[in-house]
Amino acid sequence: MVFGKIIGGVIGLLVGGPIGLIIGLFIGHAFDRGLTHTLHFGSPENIERIKTSFFETTFLLSGHIAKADGRVSQQEIEHTEQLFTQMGLSAQQRTRAIELFRRGSGGDFQLEETVNTFLQTCGPQRQLQQTLLLFLISLALADQTIEPEEHAALVRITTLMGMAPAQLEQLLRMAQAQEHFHGQGGFAAQPGTSLEDAYTALGVNSSINDKDLKRAYRKLMSENHPDKLIAKGVPEDMVKLATERSQEIQAAYEMIRKQRGGKR
Repeated sequence: MVFGKIIGGVIGLLVGGPIGLIIGLFIGHAFDRGLTHTLHFGSPENIERIKTSFFETTFLLSGHIAKADGRVSQQEIEHTEQLFTQMGLSAQQRTRAIELFRRGSGGDFQLEETVNTFLQTCGPQRQLQQTLLLFLISLALADQTIEPEEHAALVRITTLMGMAPAQLEQLLRMAQAQEHFHGQGGFAAQPGTSLEDAYTALGVNSSINDKDLKRAYRKLMSENHPDKLIAKGVPEDMVKLATERSQEIQAAYEMIRKQRGGKR
């Protein structure tokens, strides 16, 4: 692909003469490389590879985190089974997920190699990495608490992904707060939920103004939009879980909006 080099070279020549031509060619080359990289990661073939990698990495790391405290608890097993049901996995997919979970919980599991393979397949797509991390957080919270060993495993995975531990802590706080807006009766504030829980679920402070609050809410809804996640390579079955997160976020936002007088 040479479009960038041609355009950059012509503009550089017109603006800066021979020296401008060289600079323009250099900038154009960088543009061509970036465009080729983007098109490659967005191709149908690569999207399928990403979906497979996302699925496999999720259950490998889920097994690793579940075993981090020395044993896989009954709550973690039940939560994983619940994930299978929510995702509507076929018998073949279910068998594969269980196999991956067991491999991840094994003593010879190679964490760094697994994360690196995922990153190489998915490329610099931060949203994919964050979505994967949210699935893992959901598993870690299955028994309502995160053991120090589980937390350490999450920090290690976050670091290997090139994300700051502070980002993990923010996601943990938000995920714990969002659970207050999901009950057996649907998506709404559960008994005992405070207004502070609603702000935490959105990742904002209670002093935020209405405009910035709406912006934060829309950003979260956009990040969890099914079409966007599927386009990035999140398997359709796993998008269902992100849809539930969107409903929790919406319920939290509605609680705040009503408290502020119903302003949209």
